[in-house]
Amino acid sequence: MNPELIALFMFGLLVVGLFMGHPLAFVLGGTAVVTAVVAGKPMVLGIVINRIFGDVLDNYTLIAIPLFVLMARFLSDSGVTDRMFETLRLLMARVRGGLALAVVFISILLAATTGIIGASITVMGVMALRPMLQYGYAPTLTTGVIAASGCLGILIPPSIMLILMASYSPLSVGELFAGSMLPGVLLGLSYALYVYVVSVLRPDLAPMVEADEKIGRGALMRMLVIEALPPLVLIFGILGSLLAGIATATEASAIGAALALLIVIARKRFRWDTFYGAMLETGRTSAMILFIVVGATAFTGVFNIIGGLRATQELIHGLEMEPWMLIAMMMFVVFILGAFLDWTGIVLLSFPIFLPIIQEMPDVSLLWFVVLMAVVLQTSFLTPPFGYALFYLRAIAPPEVRIQHIVLGVLPFIALIVAMCLLVAGFPGLVTWLPDVLYTK
Repeated sequence: MNPELIALFMFGLLVVGLFMGHPLAFVLGGTAVVTAVVAGKPMVLGIVINRIFGDVLDNYTLIAIPLFVLMARFLSDSGVTDRMFETLRLLMARVRGGLALAVVFISILLAATTGIIGASITVMGVMALRPMLQYGYAPTLTTGVIAASGCLGILIPPSIMLILMASYSPLSVGELFAGSMLPGVLLGLSYALYVYVVSVLRPDLAPMVEADEKIGRGALMRMLVIEALPPLVLIFGILGSLLAGIATATEASAIGAALALLIVIARKRFRWDTFYGAMLETGRTSAMILFIVVGATAFTGVFNIIGGLRATQELIHGLEMEPWMLIAMMMFVVFILGAFLDWTGIVLLSFPIFLPIIQEMPDVSLLWFVVLMAVVLQTSFLTPPFGYALFYLRAIAPPEVRIQHIVLGVLPFIALIVAMCLLVAGFPGLVTWLPDVLYTK
């Protein structure tokens, strides 16, 4: 079997396995095993196993993943987010679309403290979905802003996705965190601007809160400062120590987990049963991610050793496109894959193919390319038929909110993500400016 047929065979098996509903980790690993046997080279599985134990499980950067997951759970248990949303909701009562704007701003803060998409969407959905619907917000705008804003956690650091990207590229976690900071915040602000414009042009979609719920702004501002202080300390502890070079990514994640636990204790929310639950959830989430990492390592290992990776790269080189066209094609492939795979699988499958090609382009920054890909991967949670944010939100939505409302609601935000991709592509300084300031001597 020649390398071209191997590439087609492996991706065909991958598609069939996913559409049959099997977990991604087992589809990737199973495809690797079946391909090695069919190609008559089962001995390559021994090399793949050595690679898994030697390269993947010895990668200390990946230790940051369970620690950040644990930090996110501790922060959720502290109740900080609930109080902040309630305060911000009342503070923005005089602003058209104030509830939706509160969702965006709280989601940006959540993204900078958790980086766990499922947790962010679930928390915001539980807090904001029913109140927004009760105040007359349109189901499409309500679900769209909650789903899209909840996905900011994979772009705004500290992000588990960026940690995984750094571990599979020559870039450091600090560089990726710094490079994605500005695009992530700008994307969140673009969501807020869209919500405000829609609420002004279509007030029936986002009515104002009744006057009897408005209280003094001075008192609300004091409440907001008090409630925002713990997450801001957490953000400074993580990103400050990492970007200043005081701590590595793993050490910064440990600092974040410790600070989040202290916040839980200080707010008198610590319970042994919730602590045990946090440990169990951290184990489940981390195991799921690492299973996918192991499966993808097996897939790419077999794909590479048998010749599929080289054949794919030669095919791309043979297209003889201009660099910008080649990058645009890569981003389009990532966008399409996002409709069927989650970000973990996309990163682990595409990096071995894309990064060597990008590194051969003398005028293209690898940091800029990876952050651009991270922006595109925002859509992987939103694009049907397998957008995870759609299902997270549908699971907690009331019966009157149908999946059609959620899909229609996220479409404008997908367009905003595409617009942000074009902005980052046109102005690479949005990515490279902060890393240059922090890391260029």
